[in-house]
Amino acid sequence: MRKKTLPLTLGELPREQRQARANTDDRENSGTQMPRLGFSLAPAGSVAGGGSEGVVVTQVEPDGPAAAQGFRTGDVILDVGGKRVAHPDEVRKAFADARSGGKRTVLLRVKSGEGTRFLAVPLARG
Repeated sequence: MRKKTLPLTLGELPREQRQARANTDDRENSGTQMPRLGFSLAPAGSVAGGGSEGVVVTQVEPDGPAAAQGFRTGDVILDVGGKRVAHPDEVRKAFADARSGGKRTVLLRVKSGEGTRFLAVPLARG
């Protein structure tokens, strides 16, 4: 297996803003220093069939880093860096904490139709 570093961005937009955002250039910097992964998230409780635990991946850019990393729409992120998550902001904070702690990767526990697996997501260096 070849080692690859992927950028990651985590965020959540209201449904009507997602389509508008998809049609614009993403040149703005939010100042959060979060790498870009290419997926949208929502709390599991707010997504039909999402269950009550974790954060659901609601959309994955087909050619984006998240797809290459193995994320699929419907996956549920249960833990990030060993901490349970229930909201996209908690995922974002866990990535920021790992990065500020000098970590090069962060481990995610992800539930999908095939079961639960762990994904090590590389963090971009700042």
